[in-house]
Amino acid sequence: MLRLHGIVGHRDDPEVQSRLHHVEHHGGIEFLFVPPHEAGRKRFRLATDKGTDCAVSLERDEVLTDGALLFLAHGRAVIARFGEQAVWRLRPRDASAALGLGWHAGNLHWRVRFEGDVLVVLLDGPTDEYRARIAHLLAANLLEEITDV
Repeated sequence: MLRLHGIVGHRDDPEVQSRLHHVEHHGGIEFLFVPPHEAGRKRFRLATDKGTDCAVSLERDEVLTDGALLFLAHGRAVIARFGEQAVWRLRPRDASAALGLGWHAGNLHWRVRFEGDVLVVLLDGPTDEYRARIAHLLAANLLEEITDV
């Protein structure tokens, strides 16, 4: 379990942005999605999007906000995000489409997980920005966008 004591900064702080950029390029950024019922609490336990079990404790005068930096070390950072993780589910039509999708997802450094034959993209921005990167696969009807799970 990773114990997180207090807020160490914010992802938009200029003094930490360069460090976060380095960590991001090494795949070390983890997001801790804080559901609304936990947002006002000073102590809670949640898992990051990468599965790290975290025990969070905040000082009385600290207010957790979206983008709060809870941990920053060489090669690893934990950032608080409010609400549920937005996802985009894609099912390749065949093996060739699966290889193409996998290549693009890896090359674009998308955060993903698998649910059977479905690739689940963990979104950090609008779906349209992701869709634009693989528009040729979608236009060729090589992928099925799954809306109901």
